[in-house]
Amino acid sequence: MSTTNEYMRFFPYDEPYQNQGDAMDRIYNGLTRGQDVVFEGACGTGKTLSSLVPALEYAREEDKTVVITTNVHQQMRQFVREARAINEQEPLRAVVFRGKGSMCHVDVDYQECQVLRDSTYEVVDSERDRRELERRQEELLEQAQAGDDEAAEARSAVMDELERVEAEIEEQEDANVCEYYYENLTADTDEFYQWLYDDVRMPDDVYEYAEAHGLCGYELLKDGMEGVDLVVCNYHHLLDPVIREQFFRWLGRDPEDVITIFDEAHNVEGVAREHATRTLTENTVDSALDELQESDDHRSEAGFNVLAAFQRALRTTYEDSFGFGDREQVGENWQDVSIANENRRDDLTLNFLQEYTGPGFGGELEDALALGRDLDEQYEEAYREGDATTRRECQTLHAARFVQSFMDEGGELGQYPVVSVRRDEGTDEVYGRAELYTCIPREVTAELFDEVYATVLMSATLRPFDVLADVLGLSDPVTLAYGLQFPEANRRTFAVESPALFASERSNPETQQRIADALRDAVRFTAGNALVFFPSYGEAERYRDMVESSLDATLYFDEAGTSAKELREEFTADDDAVLFTSLWGTLAEGVSFDGDDARTVVVVGVPYPHLDDRSEAVQDAYDRAFADRSGHDSGWEYAVEIPTIRKTRQALGRVIRAPDDFGVRVLFDERYTGASVADMGKYSVRETFPPEEREEMIDIAPEKLKFAMLNFYTDQDAWDGDPPTP
Repeated sequence: MSTTNEYMRFFPYDEPYQNQGDAMDRIYNGLTRGQDVVFEGACGTGKTLSSLVPALEYAREEDKTVVITTNVHQQMRQFVREARAINEQEPLRAVVFRGKGSMCHVDVDYQECQVLRDSTYEVVDSERDRRELERRQEELLEQAQAGDDEAAEARSAVMDELERVEAEIEEQEDANVCEYYYENLTADTDEFYQWLYDDVRMPDDVYEYAEAHGLCGYELLKDGMEGVDLVVCNYHHLLDPVIREQFFRWLGRDPEDVITIFDEAHNVEGVAREHATRTLTENTVDSALDELQESDDHRSEAGFNVLAAFQRALRTTYEDSFGFGDREQVGENWQDVSIANENRRDDLTLNFLQEYTGPGFGGELEDALALGRDLDEQYEEAYREGDATTRRECQTLHAARFVQSFMDEGGELGQYPVVSVRRDEGTDEVYGRAELYTCIPREVTAELFDEVYATVLMSATLRPFDVLADVLGLSDPVTLAYGLQFPEANRRTFAVESPALFASERSNPETQQRIADALRDAVRFTAGNALVFFPSYGEAERYRDMVESSLDATLYFDEAGTSAKELREEFTADDDAVLFTSLWGTLAEGVSFDGDDARTVVVVGVPYPHLDDRSEAVQDAYDRAFADRSGHDSGWEYAVEIPTIRKTRQALGRVIRAPDDFGVRVLFDERYTGASVADMGKYSVRETFPPEEREEMIDIAPEKLKFAMLNFYTDQDAWDGDPPTP
């Protein structure tokens, strides 16, 4: 077992934070036992290094690779900064990996890239064979001229092979190749790899270097990942099962030799669900039917029959869902139509069974799949040989795979069939999409956690740990939790005794006025900038309009079409401003508001997400999957309440980011108050917060908030000039 001094070689600073040393030790010990670790740490815990340092030490000792991943771009930059600091103290080979789409020099999709790559390799391989054969025939010629009869006979065979290779190269002249990848295969790339490992390079740096030297940076990175100590990447490299298999192959590692670290791990549930979800648009089915009509293969008739039936069923399903005027209301974004039925299959499945006539849709789908695979191979060969300028995708294969999955799995626990519609902005036509929505993310994540050596999940908002373990499929993980380490005197958390903002109450003019008055006080009595989060952008706009004329502060509003990055920069450059936004937007997490960037953060209401059929399906799936775990309404608790409070806690964490920082967090809604626990029962959310956070919440009447904030900021000597007068 490593001692503190041994793994501290990867710690790049003088001293760890208060709880950082303890966290590193416990994580290292968990890794030695092969256990997963769930690590919640408030701002200032130093979560990244707390996880990375022991993981790198254990990986170095046991010849493993550490993969650290996030879905927040700002966090990826933080990882790179930490890795660079480590590299200056303890050299390590690190790669920051990004998807092909953002690194391609010729702008082709993944399928085309694969074909280009293969055909380019074949060309280079043939040229290499030619050079070797030419060298060999020259050697044999010299020997034959010296009187060696066997050499003369051997040279004749070599010349025959050389002639064959020359003919092969002549045929390949029209093939599609990638000039950048050609350079990778033929040029000396040692200088690139020396440059790459001299520091920790961002993907943009690699792209620019490769572009300047005529190389493919993406393929160089793939080739350079084998045997590295550390890889920084996005979630999808691990959560997409197909990409993950390739990714580990590029690493040159079996899964059991990989340690994964997930940052902002409260997001894993949602992202895993997205990766598991499968879709099929009506346009794709149209293309598949056209493709089948072009084919003279005997299997095309069966494929056309079954896919045309599914297409008719899809159209019937969404057309039947429209009431008077509904079709005209369909916009350019996908919107779901309800197809669920009580105690039987969904409307799309029933309509398909009604529309289909034939010897059996299972057998016809198998014919369609077999034909689709053959067509896909033909398209690839045509592109590789240069007979086509683009790599055509086989729509029959995609459509048949989806329909087979939809029919086989649509009734399983955790799979929720969905139909959506949208309006094509080019043609103004309405068309549909079928979807298999995955409700239970552990169907994706449990396999990953089982196959890798160990995983560390870290975030400021992971509790309750047992719920996280249930949802993601973790078995007996080590759990760590560290609250804010900064001086408690530097912060206040107020739970304002304002009305509970249920849907019916939000439209009450009297309630709206009470909230607006309290918001004015919160902004006026903030010594600096204030962030205000609402359940929706509509609510944010309403209250902005209500308080705008009565505030001296500059008002900023986060709305569709506004760059969040530019808005944040403008807001933080101000010194007396308020920003109105939605808790479900991009500014509620993963974005730092350090020091006087923001002093007060306000959350108005309990910002439950929009509850629709999908949400109901997730709740139902959780109720059924975890019925024996919680003993009560696990669907609502697991799928709605806990994720919502995690979001709220993320928003509260936007302020007080360093030991000398100070600020106020305000929760507007009586469901946050201590009194609500007894008075409101299951509607209270106070108990959903961790114990130490509940203990810091001070219940306060709305009219007293301004005095409490005035006193706090006065004690902090935060006012520039005279403070406002209550």
